[in-house]
Amino acid sequence: MGTMGKAFYNVGFWIRETGRALDRLGCRLQGKNHFREQLSRHRTLMNVFDKAPSVDKGAFVAPNASITGDVHVGRGSIWYGCVLRDIPIDLTIYSAGDANSISVGAGTNIQDNALVHVAKTNLSGKVLPTVIGDNVTIGHSAVLHGCTVEDEAYIGTSATVLDGAHVEKHAMVASGALVRQNTRIPSGEVWGGNPAKFLRKVTEEERVFFSSSAVEYSNLAQVHATENAKNLDEAEFKKLLNKKNARDTEYDSVLDDLTLPENVPKAA
Repeated sequence: MGTMGKAFYNVGFWIRETGRALDRLGCRLQGKNHFREQLSRHRTLMNVFDKAPSVDKGAFVAPNASITGDVHVGRGSIWYGCVLRDIPIDLTIYSAGDANSISVGAGTNIQDNALVHVAKTNLSGKVLPTVIGDNVTIGHSAVLHGCTVEDEAYIGTSATVLDGAHVEKHAMVASGALVRQNTRIPSGEVWGGNPAKFLRKVTEEERVFFSSSAVEYSNLAQVHATENAKNLDEAEFKKLLNKKNARDTEYDSVLDDLTLPENVPKAA
């Protein structure tokens, strides 16, 4: 996007903000008789200038996740509260060469509250892409910052992987570990601690778990995608249906009494 394009983008942005400000002013002038519709302005997918997310149609992205900028997501799952953004906080430096892309492979699950980011805020001053391969599990609240994670690797809960780090296939970063800049974790190894160091080799059971975890989250994502796609009427209808089909609590209590040992007839 050139200079003129950015100028028009900013003008359009401020016109829209002016409209919202006028709406708020009108509500205040109406006093207690006004009606204000409460709508969330959260956008799951958001472009910045000409950089927009690209998400596979079969991917599940939780409604309160945030994917911003040049981010490519394969047929995987991005769970609740996740943030994937390729832009620095200072938008004045957001131009060609000042930021890089994020790529997430097929079958990969990025769990609740994880952060995936690239930014020009490291010791080397370089901006590196964040590349996540296929069938990778990223644990809850993990942070990935300008790093590479190969296929079927496992990043534990609350682990941090920093700029230039490289996690090879079938490697595991333990929960809470801090992988420092430019660290390479070889295939089949478990690293943990702060800073992360080699702990042991990955067991065969763990290797199988890496693959099964990706499959299980893929199946679970389909269920959540179906539920999140329901409108209000469908959700309310399901509630009524469940209530109708539920057994009465008094009936259950009677069953409990009948099955007590003292109430069971003794065999002749």
